[in-house]
Amino acid sequence: MRRVILIVLAILLASLSHSDFAPASELPSAEHRKIEVLVSCIEGLTDARFVRNGKDYSAAAAAEFLRRKWQTLRAEVCSAEDFIDKVASSSSTTGKPYFIRFGDGREVPSAEFLRAHLFKLQQ
Repeated sequence: MRRVILIVLAILLASLSHSDFAPASELPSAEHRKIEVLVSCIEGLTDARFVRNGKDYSAAAAAEFLRRKWQTLRAEVCSAEDFIDKVASSSSTTGKPYFIRFGDGREVPSAEFLRAHLFKLQQ
């Protein structure tokens, strides 16, 4: 009896395709492009700093960090909104929000900054 059960299990496992184990949905290419544009918006800031956990970083360092974090959380990011909410808004470690500090000293939460750019992209 045990052997029959093992054979049935083997047949069932063999009948499953590789796609049965793939994520339910992959990031649509349009959303991927939107995220890349958002990261590029931060990367292109010339007179601003990215503030994370109380320390400020250059635009290039911020973009690199966001791309790495996005890669780490890729299974949770299904849209540009998800990217903003789950990657680019706050620290996963401390929960502190990220900010963009402009040359004039004004600080804007990164989520607000990115949502404004996403809104423009979607127009």
